[in-house]
Amino acid sequence: MSGGDKAFEQKLIDIIKSEFPEEKATYYKNYKAGELKMTAENVHKLKHKISILGLEKSYDIAVAFEHNLLEGSTDLNENFESILNTITNYLTTL
Repeated sequence: MSGGDKAFEQKLIDIIKSEFPEEKATYYKNYKAGELKMTAENVHKLKHKISILGLEKSYDIAVAFEHNLLEGSTDLNENFESILNTITNYLTTL
């Protein structure tokens, strides 16, 4: 990876680190309030960050969960919560 690529990757990670806590809190607020459409929008934004971090299996779960939310189902929430915790832990090590 070239120096420019590394700098770009670090910039993306810095953006994720600054945005993620608020996005995670918004996700939980909407999910607990039963606002499934809003929660799906939160998951949509978060799945892009999951992709940037290279968590492919987690990305697939996020895609499925977003689809389920739009259909009115909350299946996969436990898996998605686990992904959010994994991201939190990952970002604290950077």
